Amino acid sequence: MCTRTILGITNRIITLLKQILNSLLNKFQDPRQQLDYSYTKQVEALNKLRRDIARVVTAKKQLEMQKTRLWENIRVLEEQAHRSIEQNREDLARLALERKNVNLLQFRPLKKQIDDIKTEQDKLEQIEKQLALKVEQFRSKKEILKAQYSAAEAQVRIKENITGVSEELAGLGTTMDRAEEKTEKMMAKAQALDEMIDSGVLTDYTHTSDDIIERELKQVNIDDPVDEELEKLKAERAKKRKNLW
Repeated sequence: MCTRTILGITNRIITLLKQILNSLLNKFQDPRQQLDYSYTKQVEALNKLRRDIARVVTAKKQLEMQKTRLWENIRVLEEQAHRSIEQNREDLARLALERKNVNLLQFRPLKKQIDDIKTEQDKLEQIEKQLALKVEQFRSKKEILKAQYSAAEAQVRIKENITGVSEELAGLGTTMDRAEEKTEKMMAKAQALDEMIDSGVLTDYTHTSDDIIERELKQVNIDDPVDEELEKLKAERAKKRKNLW
């Protein structure tokens, strides 16, 4: 296998491992999921403990049943021994007592074993109560933390939205300023053009031809009296000069 092929396979393996690691890291990115996962594991441990206690109790019950049967056998064998003596059957009495002693040999350690199991059961039940209390406390705390996290998350989301709206409003303010600036420039340009039109530098083609004619006629009406009066003044001056001569 060539070096390039080995490097390619190695890179693919590394990439796969990175993907798996990222998946594991992202698994509990939300602390609420981590809390729920921890609570689930604690409940599983509590249930396992309870199953163990149930097995211990079952074993104890079985031993207690054996103990009861042995004790019943002992009682029966004692009665048989008494009846055998009454009937002058010492041999049967001896046999009954021998069997009784065998049962007693089994009974005594069985009783101790049951007592030991009972002690172990009591310890496990005490541990179960403590663990159940801790799991319940964790569950309550978990729900409170989840609620607090959800509330904080909602606040962050709202504030982020407010920040986004503020940025948009700031952008709108900038747009409004630019629009006002352009409007003021356009108004100033319009006023400058009006002044240039009024001064005669530019011709206002926005007016109709009737307006232009009307203005020219008004100008003629103004100019004619002025010309007539000017001619009169010239004539009077010429007449005075003629009289002087």
